[in-house]
Amino acid sequence: MISALLAAALASTADSGAAAIDPCIPDEELSYVCGAEKPEDVVAMEGTKWLIASGFSTGAGLKLVDTKSRTFALWYRGTVDQIDPDAHDFPHCQGRLDPALFNARGLSIRQAGLGRWRLLVVNHGGRESIEIFDVAMRSGLPHLTWRGCLPMPEGQVANSVASFSDGTILTTVLTRPGTTIADFVQGRATGAVWQWRPGDASFTLLPGTELPGNNGLETDPDDRHFHVVAFGWHAVITFDRADTKRPVSRIEAPDFMPDNIHWTGGRLLLAGMRHDEPACGGLRRVIDGIADPMVCHRGWIVGELDRAQNRIRTIAYGTPRPRFNGLSAAALVDGALWLGSYQSARLAVVPLP
Repeated sequence: MISALLAAALASTADSGAAAIDPCIPDEELSYVCGAEKPEDVVAMEGTKWLIASGFSTGAGLKLVDTKSRTFALWYRGTVDQIDPDAHDFPHCQGRLDPALFNARGLSIRQAGLGRWRLLVVNHGGRESIEIFDVAMRSGLPHLTWRGCLPMPEGQVANSVASFSDGTILTTVLTRPGTTIADFVQGRATGAVWQWRPGDASFTLLPGTELPGNNGLETDPDDRHFHVVAFGWHAVITFDRADTKRPVSRIEAPDFMPDNIHWTGGRLLLAGMRHDEPACGGLRRVIDGIADPMVCHRGWIVGELDRAQNRIRTIAYGTPRPRFNGLSAAALVDGALWLGSYQSARLAVVPLP
């Protein structure tokens, strides 16, 4: 019954997309899957055709994307079969997640066994929290179960989330209270990385991780290091979890502003908008204390972090697109890059060069 309902939802999305005023036709650089409201982050379920996209807007929640048919469905609906709270592991959660308020931002997915995953989601809807889900394949379709949440400390707004294999969860805060976007654009420290370990009552700040605009976040397969995007520096900062007081390395991006960072297809990919964009008057600027809101359409760039060579290699890029702006994430599925955006109501797709 559940599988039939999801299949019907996917078919319905395809039908509504075909009937929309915007035909969502490809342009000379990108193809599109339209109607996905502000898919700020995207993660692939490795070894499957499925992609998960967030929705950075009230009620936009999570989307389950079929990359073969290029259709999607609103995934978390708060139905009885999707709710099974774990009060033992998450005793401080304030109650069930309301799908009408669910405002999903950063995502993180970790395989927990054959056909099973743990999905973490930054939520701004109704509460500032990290929402915890389990995903399991049932009759060829991923089934989502909400398990609980981790409230953010008072006044702290999460941006991205990641985990280690021991269950430790990390999250970034872009701007702490009293700081602004203009501060990190000008290179001042505004955020940090916060940590929760199983059994902890709350998140705690990791000393030394205060950066100009702590944004994208990913852990390393060595289960020792983690990588943080310092948005104001346009750089990736790597830390050793055993001692975060001093970073291990700082690697700057070539002329783009990395946002999210994820392992996907065995590669550590970053995505973001071009920094020095002639169509927008060049560099992002701060005028009268206010940072450029980035609504001018900038070129898009996807890079790969290469720690061995201490560089970020550009693997795909393009010019400003009239129907797609605010590139913020990339995932690799079957030789194609799926691109998320914190501004647009669509996903973009491009073959990996």
